[in-house]
Amino acid sequence: MPIQILCVDDHPLLRKGIAALIEDHEDMTIVGSATNGREAVDMFARLRPDLTLMDLRMPDMDGIRAITLIRQQFPDARIIVLTTYPGDVQALGALKAGAMSYLLKSSLGTELLDAIRTVHAGKRFIPQEVAAELGRHAADEALTAREIEVLRCAAAGHSNKQIARELGISVATVKSHVRSLLPKLNASDRTHAVSIALKRGIFDL
Repeated sequence: MPIQILCVDDHPLLRKGIAALIEDHEDMTIVGSATNGREAVDMFARLRPDLTLMDLRMPDMDGIRAITLIRQQFPDARIIVLTTYPGDVQALGALKAGAMSYLLKSSLGTELLDAIRTVHAGKRFIPQEVAAELGRHAADEALTAREIEVLRCAAAGHSNKQIARELGISVATVKSHVRSLLPKLNASDRTHAVSIALKRGIFDL
């Protein structure tokens, strides 16, 4: 029996591309397609595929939440994340939620086929570039929820006064949070910190 695959992505062209790649191989087949995390959870329960290809950023429900819900109901579910975002924070979040592989869409092709066969066999498949990014930040101190809120406001172009007003804290406290988060991100200033946080997937706009 070919490996039965559920493909979850909100971009129809990508779903078609993945389907075309997979259907060329007799040992795997697409049995369903979903456009968001909520559809993915419902469709997984109905189809019970051998393996799921899951995007992360989708409308209605994101991929990490969908992975979490699927794995709660079906602990043996085998899921591969397909994303355009190489950030270590997102990769770690997906793996903690239960994904067995984290692939970048830029590397689709032979690597995807290898990942499908490896994960179907019950093994993890982590590309070297993703593993290197995870290892690079493994010992980093995590940002607090409040520090992330401050950075998110800064990313929206808000001044310290605006951030303080929005979060209900003093300007001095905002400055304190910024001073605390800069060394955690190895950033030189607030703008640099926002850039690093976006690249690592700590938050998105």
